[in-house]
Amino acid sequence: MLAIRIAVAALALSATAPVLAETLAIDGQVTIKPAGVETPQRGVSMTAVEARFGAPANKSSSVGSPPITKWFYPNFVVGFEHDKVLHAVVTAS
Repeated sequence: MLAIRIAVAALALSATAPVLAETLAIDGQVTIKPAGVETPQRGVSMTAVEARFGAPANKSSSVGSPPITKWFYPNFVVGFEHDKVLHAVVTAS
């Protein structure tokens, strides 16, 4: 239910204001992706992410099935399923 309320609120606000950020709801938490922070696109390979953004500051071990891995960069975190980007979330700086 909370996700539906957030989506309705986001739609209502977007109808009256210019879009300046992307709103993401993950695990019940709302994250705002500020405009101007470049992140990898969904479906891009780990190799392409590392070639474009460099080596991450830290990497998590793979967890679950399918394997999910997180790479931590100074301004964002990338979640991978197998070796493809599942999502990228901008972190507070």
